[in-house]
Amino acid sequence: MRRAMAEAEVGDDVLDGDPTVLRLQARVAQLLGKHSALYFPTGTMANQAALWLLGEPGTEVYCHDDSHIVNWELAGTAALVGLQVRLVRGSPVMDADALRAAFRPHSVHAPRASLVCAENTHNGAGGMVTSLDRLRAIQATAAEAGLPLHLDGARLWNASVATGTPLADFAACASTVMVSFSKGLGAPVGACLVGDEVPMRRAWEVRKRFGGGMRQSGILAAAALHGLDHHLPRMHEDHRRARMLAAAVVNVPGVSVVAPDTNIVMLDLLAGQQASQVVAKAREAGVWVSAWTNTRVRAVLHLDVDDAGVARAGAVLAEALA
Repeated sequence: MRRAMAEAEVGDDVLDGDPTVLRLQARVAQLLGKHSALYFPTGTMANQAALWLLGEPGTEVYCHDDSHIVNWELAGTAALVGLQVRLVRGSPVMDADALRAAFRPHSVHAPRASLVCAENTHNGAGGMVTSLDRLRAIQATAAEAGLPLHLDGARLWNASVATGTPLADFAACASTVMVSFSKGLGAPVGACLVGDEVPMRRAWEVRKRFGGGMRQSGILAAAALHGLDHHLPRMHEDHRRARMLAAAVVNVPGVSVVAPDTNIVMLDLLAGQQASQVVAKAREAGVWVSAWTNTRVRAVLHLDVDDAGVARAGAVLAEALA
């Protein structure tokens, strides 16, 4: 990947286009079956750009209460876009019934809604996949209310690999989709916003306003292209190793393991232990995991962890948890 970056053909993407960025954008638009794609430095910026493009200031956006947009984007919906979040509660991921239940009765005194956001895979639920049927039902429910759907698909690659569902079938459910290259694909930087023709007409303008214009960004886009060529085909290995890690700790007393759909393993602590304590103990032994909440530990499998690494991590985690 570093060699691909060093040898990348570059131009000036702010002025007249960088050839490697243009290739990446065309590739991603084709993979997702959308009109066009635009390269962003981060997935958060691409998500916020989609909210700007599809939402309306002074209205509400429906998001799952444990979604990345709600919990991990520093209230950008309010600070940058002027949208109020309306939480959709319920199962670990959004479903159509929960979305419908969150709709407000019409009132001149209540805020209108302008947008629905879904997430696939769902980070907070442990990399859980929203199935194509469930996503289609969410889209249909949003459409009944006259609302577009944005899909935070940072890990949509994982959902596609885990289920065998083509990326384009998932993407067809939404007006815009964000996909990240710095997760399972292993690139150091970047995401793309892909979408239908109408919202994407202004995407470049919004990215510029957010400070996302980059000059010789082909150096970074080359890493994303390398990830698509070499790391997407082996992503199922991360899923297999997540199951290995879950199996290594599933019998530890006082711990509930969320069975992984993809490459994320969530460990819920039931006996009063704090996640920060487990994280610290594991790190002392050279295994890095994170505290998702005070009582939930999160581990993510990726291309730099092989079977031997999973075995060692499982043993260290089991000891730290115990």
